[in-house]
Amino acid sequence: MRCATVKGASAVTLLEIQGLSVTIPSALGPVQAVRSIDLCIARGEIHGLIGESGCGKTMTGMALLGLTPAYAQVAARVIEFDGVDISNSAADLRGRRIALISQDPAAALNPVLTIGRQMDDVLRTHSSNSKAHRAATAVALLAATGLADAPQLMKRYPHQLSGGMQQRVVIAQALATGADFLIADEPTTALDVTVGAQVLALLRKLVVDRGLTVLMITHDMDVVAAVCDRATVLYAGLSVETGPASAILTHPRHPYAAALLAALPDAAPRGQRLAAIGGQIPPSTETISGCAFSPRCPAVMALCHTMSPPARGAGNHRWLCHLAQCAP
Repeated sequence: MRCATVKGASAVTLLEIQGLSVTIPSALGPVQAVRSIDLCIARGEIHGLIGESGCGKTMTGMALLGLTPAYAQVAARVIEFDGVDISNSAADLRGRRIALISQDPAAALNPVLTIGRQMDDVLRTHSSNSKAHRAATAVALLAATGLADAPQLMKRYPHQLSGGMQQRVVIAQALATGADFLIADEPTTALDVTVGAQVLALLRKLVVDRGLTVLMITHDMDVVAAVCDRATVLYAGLSVETGPASAILTHPRHPYAAALLAALPDAAPRGQRLAAIGGQIPPSTETISGCAFSPRCPAVMALCHTMSPPARGAGNHRWLCHLAQCAP
């Protein structure tokens, strides 16, 4: 799928990707961690990247950070950030324009260094300001994430903070780089529901207040509903549907997106068996013929096994399918 129309006629595209692939050599043959992914993200939006484990979500983020595994082959027809081709320079943007918010803040923070030291390490790497100026900036950034008593917090160690506080520190570190594009990789996975909701609200506030853009990697449809403006659904390393988050959540057009929503716990009437998607994602070492979802699709046709599905839809909601309309 080519880039869809973004939030509006005046919206400026910050990231455009067409046909991104990441292939990793292995003893069993080439591993196609990402087969062909398209993304179009407007400046100032939160864009959800949705799919089950192994679909290529995190590897897509790592490709944008220049952090793919050694010997990985990364290719794309188009990969532009802020209008500049970054096909050979993605790593140059890491920590300067693009920053990562890890799904496990406890692992992202060094347990033997204070929060102040870790904030200073980031600030010192990205600026030549004095130590006093960096300390003041660190306090301001921690406060901006909603952390109370930031000056005292600077003296504490990660284990002295709750999971929600640790995640806010990780977000403050991302802001300390000066980056305007954040990759949030399952940022609420290690948090309880209430604290997770607070972190999502914080990210939404930072987008508005600081003009940030966020790529939200998630498998949680509630996260998409809570904060995402647009979303792209991945399956087996392929982008199969993209559009406004509200449209995908209420009127999914690709059979896989519809199946994901049908499998949510609150989708089944009380007392009835939950829906499930039978089968498995095709192995990443396997070459796909036709539609990747055809072995699991309830609406499969003979041509689905042999012919790649065409792009359908128009404007800002598009999907790949042989059926003109895959879901009500």
